[in-house]
Amino acid sequence: MTDLLAEGESKITVFYDQSCPGCVKDRVLFERLAGRRAALFNWFDITSQDEVLRQIGIDPYKALRELHIEDTGGTIHSEMDAYSIMMKKIPILMPLGVFICLPGIKPVLSYFYRRTVEKRLICENRL
Repeated sequence: MTDLLAEGESKITVFYDQSCPGCVKDRVLFERLAGRRAALFNWFDITSQDEVLRQIGIDPYKALRELHIEDTGGTIHSEMDAYSIMMKKIPILMPLGVFICLPGIKPVLSYFYRRTVEKRLICENRL
């Protein structure tokens, strides 16, 4: 256990699509920006894990279309809320984590996020 985690503290689990090259690049960038704080996150590949996802309350179809995390209290968050929680754990990304959930910003980003993911999945013949 790293010195970043208090004794008994849980990590945030990030459910991501490792079969998506862009998602893998995003993870690498996030971990690089996080530095030592990358130890606060556990990355779980959702590929072929439909039953596991259902058991924890995540619809596999939605998992493919939206980033999901499980916070240290066991609550599942998705889309912009998930990104915000992750970013707020990393000092350099904290302002962006606050910004993306502002009332006028969040719905606009959510719209473009969903459209981008949908286009990617269609191009990959996964939808």
